[in-house]
Amino acid sequence: MQDSLLARVGEAVWGWPMMALFLGTGIWYMLRLRGLPLRRLGQALRAIFRGGESADGISPYAALCTALAATIGTGNIVGVATALLAGGPGAIFWMWIAGLFGIATKYVETYAAVKYRVRDKTGAMLGGAMFVWKRAFARPDGSVPWWATLGAVSFAAFAVIATIGTGSAVQAAAISGIVTSSVPAIPAVAVGVVIVVAVAAVIFGGVNSIARVCDWLVPIM
Repeated sequence: MQDSLLARVGEAVWGWPMMALFLGTGIWYMLRLRGLPLRRLGQALRAIFRGGESADGISPYAALCTALAATIGTGNIVGVATALLAGGPGAIFWMWIAGLFGIATKYVETYAAVKYRVRDKTGAMLGGAMFVWKRAFARPDGSVPWWATLGAVSFAAFAVIATIGTGSAVQAAAISGIVTSSVPAIPAVAVGVVIVVAVAAVIFGGVNSIARVCDWLVPIM
């Protein structure tokens, strides 16, 4: 009973409606932007590899690596392999098509994040969908509609849940499973402790520390 319920929920969430929403949004943005992300692709690549740092001490290349670090993971490996097994080579083709229009979706997401970001009291940049929700829909008098506040709070809450659940627990379990199956003498707890210490050493250093690590780690990935 529970398995069939989960299967129905999965079909509803990841079925044709969701795929149509993802692809349709990308197509709509690409048309509205008149292909801007593709027309300016060369300019974007030159900006990434030109070198130098921004006022926050992060180079465009480091910023790219930091963004890629958040998207390259088990989903890109296992998900693609599963799609290839289920749908054959044609599945890869449609991934290319979806990714092509997904460029426009990512462009809009990044543009909104940069436009509505703010600085905290220390001068550090703060941004993300929660700030877009609150600042983009703010009224002329500065008040924020309740539904925009709800959207901002909901996004932040779900981001925390996803980070702990799918973003950290799944990845840590995958790493410990591989290590313990290859070297049974190493306990899973020890692997977990090493992961915690390594991640803490990076993230507690702030965005500059994260960018420096991603700068050399992402190309290897």
